Amino acid sequence: MTTDTTHSIEAIRKEWGTRLLILGHHYQSPAVLAHADVTGDSLELARMAAASQAARIVFCGVHFMAESADILTTPAQQVFMPEPGAGCPMATMADDYQVEKAWSFLKRQGDDWLPVVYVNSTARIKAFCGRTGGSACTSSNAPRIFKWALDQGKKVFFLPDIHLGLNSAHDLGIPDEQTAIYDYQKPDGGLTPEALKDVRVLVWGGYCPIHVNFTVADVQAARQNWPDAKIIVHPETPKEIVRMVDAHGSTAQIIHYVQAAPDGSTLVIGTESQLVKRLAEVHKNRLTIKMLKGSFCPNMAKTNQQNLLRILKDWPDRNQVKVPSALIPDAKLCLERMLAL
Repeated sequence: MTTDTTHSIEAIRKEWGTRLLILGHHYQSPAVLAHADVTGDSLELARMAAASQAARIVFCGVHFMAESADILTTPAQQVFMPEPGAGCPMATMADDYQVEKAWSFLKRQGDDWLPVVYVNSTARIKAFCGRTGGSACTSSNAPRIFKWALDQGKKVFFLPDIHLGLNSAHDLGIPDEQTAIYDYQKPDGGLTPEALKDVRVLVWGGYCPIHVNFTVADVQAARQNWPDAKIIVHPETPKEIVRMVDAHGSTAQIIHYVQAAPDGSTLVIGTESQLVKRLAEVHKNRLTIKMLKGSFCPNMAKTNQQNLLRILKDWPDRNQVKVPSALIPDAKLCLERMLAL
């Protein structure tokens, strides 16, 4: 962090005032978050984008988040990213062609399916979901959105994250034998009509490379090294790890868990490293916080002070995130259903 860069960014922020809103995801570096008007997880930031009257919104995160902000704001507002190449590998594991093929297969089995789409997905997938009556969800509210679908007598088709899907189903008490995985690399997901007969939740086979880093051996080592510690992981972590630990939750829920921990506690956290480091620093005088394992998101790290300053000075066209207008009504419906639940 250079003093000149910091001062330049803050001078521009002051000049723009309320016409500018900078949103920072929890996985960003402290240097970037120092300039954010709001720091949050994907749900909090989606709500802030939807409520904002700012003429320009700068999203310090990854591409699907900025797309969601563009979907939820008015045509008069503009959304920018300091680095538009900051993508999400999980989001690209479900493209609209594959998803439409999967949906056709499911509809041939009956009309009792409803899609639920993780916000970590492209605008095209959100538009598909909105068009077919489904809702978006985040890692905070996935079980609640699943329940909304199931209470309508529907079966859930969840995408793109296999682990959040299976963990959310388990949280609702759905037995493993009533879940199945759609392998998007195989015809019809590798499934037969018979295999789907008793399935209540079908999950797409995508995953987050950051959260699949955690293993059973990591949990066993943490138990040995810190026997009195509580272990909490993100629900994008594989189910065998989630069922071994003390708690699991979204980024915001992990933060609340830490805030509520008794003084003197030792916590082991399994999620992106920048967040764990920041929590350890913030709470160093009352808690001992350890990483389950270092797991760093290179796409989040593509945003830095230098490209944040560059965008605020020059506003290059390449940095603006514009969802095609044809997708916006259905994608917005998908997100608004989530925000209303």
